[in-house]
Amino acid sequence: MASVDVLLVSLGSTAGLRAADEAFAGALRRAGATVAIAPAARPRELRTFMATDLAWAHTARRAAERGIAAHAPRAVVYSTTTAAMFWPVPGAIRYDAPAAGNRPGRHGLWQRPLERRRLAEAPLLVPMTQGTLDETRAPHAPSVVVPIPVEAGAPLAGAAAPLAVRDVAVLAYAADPEKKGLDRMLAAWRDARRGDEELLIAGLGPDHRAALREPGVRYLGQLGPQAYRALLRRARVYLTAPRREDYGIAQLEALADGAILVTTPAPGPYAALELARELDPRLVTERLADALRAALDDPVPGYAARAAELLAPFSPAAVDRTVRDDVLPRLLPS
Repeated sequence: MASVDVLLVSLGSTAGLRAADEAFAGALRRAGATVAIAPAARPRELRTFMATDLAWAHTARRAAERGIAAHAPRAVVYSTTTAAMFWPVPGAIRYDAPAAGNRPGRHGLWQRPLERRRLAEAPLLVPMTQGTLDETRAPHAPSVVVPIPVEAGAPLAGAAAPLAVRDVAVLAYAADPEKKGLDRMLAAWRDARRGDEELLIAGLGPDHRAALREPGVRYLGQLGPQAYRALLRRARVYLTAPRREDYGIAQLEALADGAILVTTPAPGPYAALELARELDPRLVTERLADALRAALDDPVPGYAARAAELLAPFSPAAVDRTVRDDVLPRLLPS
């Protein structure tokens, strides 16, 4: 049996979560730990959040049991509170939002009380933002905030492309149209658009694209990471209107690639929200049409350079330092 230092039980219910888990595992490895990832198997599609979370929690437990048997880890990290719900052994919990925040009312009837126990019993919490921790009800375990690392996809990190090559007026991402507020983005664009300006929307499947045809909007479908980041480097403005944001890696990537962020002031542990307010408070509003025109016609000078400075705590180097100095010693005490 090959023993490892850390077993990461990965819920992996979205591509973003899988990428975040790979990034966290990479940081642990660079800190000197041996790491194995135990991915949960995707359950069949179910109709409610309660049933879906229950199915994922069971598959995560089975993944943890298999991983523990195969690797005899010194420590276990459960990625998301759902993955920790039925844990076979206690472990640290890495999460973007608690069920207490994103499973209100009937959607979280069984999840919230069990989650409170797990967050108190865990040896360590690894929330992705301070906002995540703020939504976590006390008493809870000790914590270390570790964001998902983000860096510019452009050849020169932190440098915006010249305006002359930013030939995309506005870019948006709407893989989950309801959560990302696609209806609000489209309504704002109808009011804000001028001339031949286009709003490009990535992430939508063919069913949604067919139902939402209108002037000045182009639906790009699902793009690979490199193609999507290349588009970000051409976009002047990145538009989003979430009703709640549990993390918002797309917004951080937009800022890293030099786009101006226009967003609603969504609740949740929204990592980019305070950065956006500091960069240009006019652009954090429910009045998205006005914000779009301000971003396109009257951008704040030096916006991209200032965004690069504010993103320093999210850099891979900063995340690696936190994992090396603050997380790994708590996971594997001497």
